[in-house]
Amino acid sequence: MASQYLIQGIFATAGIVSLLAALRDWFFTARNTQFVVRNVGRRQARLFYGILGLILIATAVFFVLNTPPA
Repeated sequence: MASQYLIQGIFATAGIVSLLAALRDWFFTARNTQFVVRNVGRRQARLFYGILGLILIATAVFFVLNTPPA
């Protein structure tokens, strides 16, 4: 049972980091992200990371609400 909560926490943390990356500019100035920014543009990359973050957070919340009590 504890592993389920660990995985839910990982989903929530990844979603928060992705959402913060979309809202802040520090993520897209990194050297590793320049390939994506050059190909699709900063606005589309930020939109993608924002949507991805919301999906990950929603998935974590869904599984928290639907996990049977121990």
